[in-house]
Amino acid sequence: MATKANIKIKDFSDTDVWTVQQTLEERWGKGNTETQLSDVEVRLRSADRELSTCPAIFWEHEDSNFVIFKIGRSTYKTQFYYKGRDQYGTAVPSFDNILDCVVTVLQVHADLERDKAQQSK
Repeated sequence: MATKANIKIKDFSDTDVWTVQQTLEERWGKGNTETQLSDVEVRLRSADRELSTCPAIFWEHEDSNFVIFKIGRSTYKTQFYYKGRDQYGTAVPSFDNILDCVVTVLQVHADLERDKAQQSK
């Protein structure tokens, strides 16, 4: 019997990858951000004890690192971080649309960057 930790989640579709890349190009300009596909181990739900291997899309911009995890057939989680301890989420447990996921993480990042810039003045 399959446990949650060993259920195979299909890779991102070409459309998913295109959607993320197009959104990043709209945000930062063409050629300024390259995405990378990988597999990561995450807890699908905070109550899970075991880690599950999930596809992920990763990208960097300046000193920020972003990742979208595919945690189901059409379900995504996201976060960004500066260093290991400086991790930020969106306060949305999961998304059922990759465009909403990437736009939300970019907006949360922009809001944080704006707040940091205002605090340093």
